[in-house]
Amino acid sequence: MKANDRKDSKVSHQIPIKNVEIHQPNNNDGYKPRDQIYVRKVTGVFQQLRQKMNFFFLALFALLPWIEYNGNQAILLDISEQRFTLWSVTLWPQDLTLLAWIFILSAFLLFFVTTFLGRVWCGYLCPQTVWTFIFIWFEEKIEGTANQRKKLDSQPLNANKFWRKALKHFCWGLFSVLTALTFVGYFAPVREVFIDFFTFNASFALAATVWFFAFCTYGNAGWMREIMCLHMCPYARFQSAMFDKDTLTVSYDATRGENRGPRSRKQDPKALGLGDCIDCNLCVQVCPTGIDIRNGLQYECINCGACVDACDGVMERMNYDKGLIRYTTEHELEGKKVNILRGKLIGYALVLTVMTSLLVVEISSRVPVSLDIIRDRTELAKENFNGDIENVYTLKILNKSQNDNRYRLSVKGINNVKWHGEQEVFVKAATAYTLPISLSVDPYELDSYMTDISFVVELVSDTEEVKLEHESRFFNKR
Repeated sequence: MKANDRKDSKVSHQIPIKNVEIHQPNNNDGYKPRDQIYVRKVTGVFQQLRQKMNFFFLALFALLPWIEYNGNQAILLDISEQRFTLWSVTLWPQDLTLLAWIFILSAFLLFFVTTFLGRVWCGYLCPQTVWTFIFIWFEEKIEGTANQRKKLDSQPLNANKFWRKALKHFCWGLFSVLTALTFVGYFAPVREVFIDFFTFNASFALAATVWFFAFCTYGNAGWMREIMCLHMCPYARFQSAMFDKDTLTVSYDATRGENRGPRSRKQDPKALGLGDCIDCNLCVQVCPTGIDIRNGLQYECINCGACVDACDGVMERMNYDKGLIRYTTEHELEGKKVNILRGKLIGYALVLTVMTSLLVVEISSRVPVSLDIIRDRTELAKENFNGDIENVYTLKILNKSQNDNRYRLSVKGINNVKWHGEQEVFVKAATAYTLPISLSVDPYELDSYMTDISFVVELVSDTEEVKLEHESRFFNKR
């Protein structure tokens, strides 16, 4: 083959290049990086369900820190004292494996729910969504409907606009402060948090923490809103890895809806060559993230069902069947069989079952007392005035329960040992007791330079048996 022929053949296999015009926004073409979304109010089955769930969990969030158990705050994640109190259970740094189990279990539960029901966490339970809808509720009550809010924002500043905007931001700010105080109340005694804050006796760290979380709440729910869901939340990015064609998501039935177009109720859409979608754009107007669900599945969709309720209302007024936009699967839209029990879902369920069982076993086998042993670092062993070999220890007994207890201490693994110090101690609930003791032994009882021993802690009680052993060493003088 000649050189020119080879060159022509090479050129013929190249991918044709298409010039694409790229829009470069500037200050004069009206382009905005983000247009404000005026969410239109909608009623329906899913919005009633969402509102009831939001109210329940919001009330739970507000009330839980105030509940007491055995005279103490039932839920207190006290970071300064390094202890987490959950009703009758107190978790210490030694129990962080339990927290790790709980977090891992929660993650797999989220994976399971996402695989089955899509992004319903975002639409019904996510704090960002809940607080955003609460802030929108304030907007509706003070500034009016979506169209009224849009009209108000387009007006120049006047007395009506000023007092409405001022009242709205005051309500936002007050609700943000109350949210921050309640949140901080999970990590510090809630009564002291509220009293110290409103009496101006709070420490700098407490006040700064409250104002920081109040600012975050105000900014996220009042201003950023869908930006958090679209650009900052990692869940929106990796959720597609859990989706499949049998996952229930909010979807538009294009086969039934297209071609879309306006018409009167009396006109036959088939005679006009139209589908059921009347192109009213209500599904876009009620969407909190501002997307058009008719463009297909999008990562911005939070599965809140607002567009479903809006479309069902329109279909009902047009005397069409509901469900043009509905919770469905890709397989159902394609007319294929839906597989509810599939490998991925069964796998997540099995993992959840195994991990839940392991967590239950871990909690049930947890001993409500721990013992730390600290040896005297200056001298491993010494000879006392009786000629005995003596080792010095510091025992730290940690009462993990919610009751004041008395414990009996002993040692085994060595014969004729003498205990110098208290052998029965009283430890208050969820506190640690430090006990310095020493052990002495006749040197003729020691066969080697180092002897394995075990310290034993027993609960002094007629109704409950708690016993813990902790290994240590007894050293002889060389």
